[in-house]
Amino acid sequence: MDDNAIRELLDRVLAPWVRALALTPVKVGEDSATLRLPFSGELRHSGGVICGQVFMAAADTAMVVAISAALGGFKPMTTVSLNISFMKAVRKGDVLITARVLRLGRNLVFGEVELLDEDGRLAVHATTTYALLD
Repeated sequence: MDDNAIRELLDRVLAPWVRALALTPVKVGEDSATLRLPFSGELRHSGGVICGQVFMAAADTAMVVAISAALGGFKPMTTVSLNISFMKAVRKGDVLITARVLRLGRNLVFGEVELLDEDGRLAVHATTTYALLD
């Protein structure tokens, strides 16, 4: 999948509030995807750090792109589980989200997502399971 295909996918399948995060493709492989979450002060809560909900939506979105790449295109799917560990507070800077498909089964897909802060340090780690609906 090239950048245009990814942008079209994101525009087509994401809810408007997730599209508002302005996630952009950085790199897509045959079973992985890296997206950039551009920093915005509006993503921070009153404690001054980016909200966990933002990171959960970004991780979920990156995994949808990674699964689509592994499948050769988007197919209907749904998140079964998203387990996330917030390891470091992020107050500023863009975040890189890399999602990797660990196992692509007939009905279930297992994955892992890492979110790195602007200094390249691991800020968030997630594991995921998706059900393929086709």
